Amino acid sequence: MKGLSWIKRRPSKKIWVGNVPIGGDAPIAVQSMTNTDTCDVAATLKQIQQLADAGADLVRVSIPTMDAAEAFKSIKLAAPLPLIADIHFDYRIALKVADYGVDCLRINPGNIGNEQRVRAVIDCAKDKNIPIRIGVNAGSLEKDLQVKYGEPTPEALVESAMRHIDILDRHNFDNYKISLKASDVFMTVSAYRILASQIEQPLHLGITEAGGLRSGAVKSSVGLGLLLSEGIGDTIRVSLAADPVEEIKVGFDILKSLSLRQRGINFIACPSCSRQQFDVIKTVNELESRLEDVRESLDVAIIGCVVNGPGEAKEADIGLTGGAGSSLVYKEGQKDHKVENDQLVDALEKQIRERVKQREDEVAKKSGGQPVIAVQS
Repeated sequence: MKGLSWIKRRPSKKIWVGNVPIGGDAPIAVQSMTNTDTCDVAATLKQIQQLADAGADLVRVSIPTMDAAEAFKSIKLAAPLPLIADIHFDYRIALKVADYGVDCLRINPGNIGNEQRVRAVIDCAKDKNIPIRIGVNAGSLEKDLQVKYGEPTPEALVESAMRHIDILDRHNFDNYKISLKASDVFMTVSAYRILASQIEQPLHLGITEAGGLRSGAVKSSVGLGLLLSEGIGDTIRVSLAADPVEEIKVGFDILKSLSLRQRGINFIACPSCSRQQFDVIKTVNELESRLEDVRESLDVAIIGCVVNGPGEAKEADIGLTGGAGSSLVYKEGQKDHKVENDQLVDALEKQIRERVKQREDEVAKKSGGQPVIAVQS
């Protein structure tokens, strides 16, 4: 059945990061992190807007200094999305950005300082209803755990997480989510599996320092795909040494492949061979580039010949089967018309945008003409 996910999500507590729900029955949120100098307010806001345009639900911003915290005040006022502040060591930064309206604090209670400082941050988060993300990373495990285990292991990551959780529990704070990240896929997957069975809080998934655009996307797809297919995970960040916008694109592609969220065009395209009647690769690449702005979910099949073309086209919203000189366009599974092969990209873009507009009009009509805020599942 098209678009149906057979995955049973792990039951988890729902928390809210600004107006975005995380956990429970909420859609899996996709997030990224700015890589600009936070003190450069204009550059940081520009990147946040780019991430919002790409479909990001949340954005994390590093706040390493008090100067960055002051810049965050202006960033938060103009940002179009909920913001997570990434903070280490200095508890005063957490208190400052809390005053400036931060939507979530990414800290490790264990490195914020003594008990009094930890209590100050937790009390502030309680008072302002700000969730906390505990972020455990294999590259920054506590020294005693490094000695105990000899090297980062899944068990070491989980023990570190439980230490931080114990601190929050002692202060009766349960408005938090957890991440356990390593660059090794199997270590990460194993750690999340262990922790998922021990707590009910939502889990933030990621393969940290995954690599460049291609290799990092592959590694993240394998690791996150394994966990998501088991129902584990409530929000994801694909960590790439690339433009953060690419992290959002890959994140949605991972979720779309598992039918966990639908956003934008889902292209079904053949890898092409000598049977192809037009340049499939060039056609798909150009369409993907032109249609990046489309948020409506639509299945589009681009097949170069008649071997698999008709079958795939009949299952798509819009389909194309390659033919000599001209190719056959299908709409809603039915043969519709032919298009000359040298006009395919323009013709298909037009058909797709018309179908998207038709769906938007249908939604507006059902709502009685009132504005509708689309929530992508």
